[in-house]
Amino acid sequence: MKIKAKLNAGVGLMFLMIIILSLSGGWFIYQLKKDTQNILVANYNTLQYSRNMLLALEDLGKDPVAGNDFRKNLELQSKNITEDGEMQATQNIERHFSELKADFGNPAIESSIRKDIAELMQLNMNAIQIKSKIANTTAENAIAVISVLGTLCFLIAFILMANLPANISNPIRELTSSIHQIANQNYKERVHFKSNSEFGELAKSFNTMAEKLQEYSESRLDKILKGKKRIETLIDNMHDAVIGIDENRKVLFVNDEALKISGLKKTDFVGRQIQDIAVSNDLIRNLIKEIIHPDSEKDSSGSLKIFVEGKENYFEKEIVDINVIPTGEQEIQLIGQVIMLRNITPFKELDLAKTQFIGTVSHEFKTPISSIKMGLQLLENEKVGNLNEEQRHLLKGINEDTVRLLRITGELLNLAQVETGIIQLNIHPFSIDPMIKEVMDTNQSAAAEKNIRINAHVDSRVETVNADEEKIVWVLNNLVSNAIRYSSENSTVDIAVKKVDDSVKFSVTDQGRGIEPQYLKQIFTRYFRIPGTKTEGNGLGLSICKDFVEAHGGSVSVESKPGQGSSFSFEISSNLK
Repeated sequence: MKIKAKLNAGVGLMFLMIIILSLSGGWFIYQLKKDTQNILVANYNTLQYSRNMLLALEDLGKDPVAGNDFRKNLELQSKNITEDGEMQATQNIERHFSELKADFGNPAIESSIRKDIAELMQLNMNAIQIKSKIANTTAENAIAVISVLGTLCFLIAFILMANLPANISNPIRELTSSIHQIANQNYKERVHFKSNSEFGELAKSFNTMAEKLQEYSESRLDKILKGKKRIETLIDNMHDAVIGIDENRKVLFVNDEALKISGLKKTDFVGRQIQDIAVSNDLIRNLIKEIIHPDSEKDSSGSLKIFVEGKENYFEKEIVDINVIPTGEQEIQLIGQVIMLRNITPFKELDLAKTQFIGTVSHEFKTPISSIKMGLQLLENEKVGNLNEEQRHLLKGINEDTVRLLRITGELLNLAQVETGIIQLNIHPFSIDPMIKEVMDTNQSAAAEKNIRINAHVDSRVETVNADEEKIVWVLNNLVSNAIRYSSENSTVDIAVKKVDDSVKFSVTDQGRGIEPQYLKQIFTRYFRIPGTKTEGNGLGLSICKDFVEAHGGSVSVESKPGQGSSFSFEISSNLK
């Protein structure tokens, strides 16, 4: 039976039973009312009239109105004849009352009237008893019928309450459970509703869907396995080491390159927690440091040096989070991570070759350029011979180019030293004032050409500093020469040295055009030059300054506002050893 038909039948039957119960109760109440009204109207009134006639009969000799009262009640009684024998009794009363009027005061006639009234009253009292029994019978019948109907209503309601909700909710519960099974890819799940209701049709549709899904899943399984095999083969043949873990940090896959680098077997990896592997393997422990402790400070070196098969190799680590949005949801969920090690050894070797080439070429250039510089100095000496004005002008240009070549060659040599990672520092205490004077003298010629005044302000608390004098002089010279180069004419360049806690801070401030905020973070980057800059330079000076200062364990910084000049500063510890 259809669910709708069940609901209609159950509710309709309940409604019908309630209507029958209501009609039966109303009909029995009406019958009781009718029986009661009959007693009141027919018999009670007759008894009342009979009583009034007896009272009037007693007062006939005393009250002249008594006769009229008797006659009046007698007439009312004549109109209220309802029982068998009541008519004869009423007529006897009328006849005897007429005889009493003719023979007033006759005790025999009065006695006859009293007997007639008593007979009339007895007839009505008997009728009241009979009608009372009829009313009791009606009430008993009403109680019986209403009880039976009420019991039937209760039983029907109880049956509906016990069965109808279960007939609806149980299939829904079973269907919901089966849907969850299908969602979990258990396509063998089936529902079995034998009824011909809507749930039966729903079960047929559900089972058909499940069969099609199972058929589709089984037909696609071979392709999925082939695709999985392709991916595994691709990962195994990658030149980069790859390790995949799930959201619980269990190793899902590892390729041959990662096995070769780590020196472990595949059985030591797959299916195990990666932190358990890291306990006995330093390389894995280093690789997962960021995963286990996300808030820890990251390694800024940028590469890992690993010995593989007796050869030094360099690798670049990258950890990729695998995030997906599950079907039917909106929030991103992390399902795993992939650790990749890119082999950058060829690039490192090329970089090393480049650095060695730059160092070799720069060193080879420095000697002939120095010889050219010496030759220029000899030509400028009048003892060698006098030069005309045009020759002096050419000599001056050659001298400037030679100085520029010497500076570039020196920067390249410093760059080569920095890139090899071997910056040799000759730490020793030296005086501040002579160093500042040397820097000012070195840059005085360039400052004089633009009428720039160089001022120096040295903290009286700072007399000496413990550092590599040659490197610090080079850094300060570079900053002062940059300040002069980028300053306008008739301005000033200030050199300041002051003590800051246990450190010494050097700063060079100019009144040039300043630096735009977006370039401040890039100003110390190698080969970077501010767009639109027309002055000479190769973008290496500030980068080398930064490397030299950081080699001392110090730091560099810059403050600048467009149109208000710039202030470059570096700070080194005064307790270097």
